[in-house]
Amino acid sequence: MPTPDFILELREKVGTHPLSLSGVTAVVIRDGAVLLGRRSDNGWLTPITGIVDPGEEPADAAVRETREEAGVVCRVERLAWVHQIPRIVYGNGDQADYLDLTFRCAWVSGEPYPADGEMTEVGWFDLHALPAEIDADMRRRIDSALLGDGAARFEGGR
Repeated sequence: MPTPDFILELREKVGTHPLSLSGVTAVVIRDGAVLLGRRSDNGWLTPITGIVDPGEEPADAAVRETREEAGVVCRVERLAWVHQIPRIVYGNGDQADYLDLTFRCAWVSGEPYPADGEMTEVGWFDLHALPAEIDADMRRRIDSALLGDGAARFEGGR
């Protein structure tokens, strides 16, 4: 999915200055496997991620992004982790600060495929043999979703 229209409109007004945005990560679990995709922009292997649209509930955004990016229908089970991602500076100079809400989700239906071009490949990966090419932040998002106590994790508050 290309850059959302609301962000393009904001960029017309603020240029490359930092935008504070809400993002979601959907850690979708099915039979001991997690849904991961290889991002077309940087080649990283990640769970499904995306931006919350204005007025959209974050859990709904996680479900929408999973359907749009991977062709899979999921159901949010719980909030797993809330954290601020360090500022991202994109190749064109645009800057963004994301507050990420990571959700543990259950697979409902559909087989994964790169539905909208944001991923070059999408599939199920065994939770006990995750590929080494998942960065530390994404691995922490997955680990947070797998914690069995059902509690959400929060950063900061010190």
